[in-house]
Amino acid sequence: MSAYMFEHDTDQPVLELNRQQSELLLRNTRHGRLAFLAEGQVEIFPVNYAFDGKKLYFRTAPGAKLLAAEARSMVAFETDGILPDEGWSVVVRGQITTVPEDQMDYVRGLGVAPWIPTYKDFFVSLSIEEITGRHFIFARQPERDGTKPFTYDPNQSRSTPPEDPDTTKLSR
Repeated sequence: MSAYMFEHDTDQPVLELNRQQSELLLRNTRHGRLAFLAEGQVEIFPVNYAFDGKKLYFRTAPGAKLLAAEARSMVAFETDGILPDEGWSVVVRGQITTVPEDQMDYVRGLGVAPWIPTYKDFFVSLSIEEITGRHFIFARQPERDGTKPFTYDPNQSRSTPPEDPDTTKLSR
């Protein structure tokens, strides 16, 4: 049994998550970043959210996020987590829209609320058209010395640094 959140194969410090694993992480996290193109430049905003198993929901005030929702824009959303020996990232791509009036009670019931004392009177939702996730086991980067093949053991939580690294052969 691995001590990590997800099982990795030997020599695989990066694990591509399936949809079920990615959704598990979305369900158990409440913050992320929303990115989209607005007026010719990429914008990115920290947001807190709720996930009901189908869509992500945010609250917002008038501004770029609300304009993007009213325009039914395609956006990217990313959430992640970092622990001492492992980390993960989930990315969602989809369309952001305003929540219709007849769904407001349902969305309020999900508990999405501003973390800071500001007025965020508008609810928006993000459809999940694509979801990807990766899980990482942290360790020191291997050196390319040409004498040993790359190996990585997920049951060894820390790798040991080389005693006398050749700085002319470090990865760039």
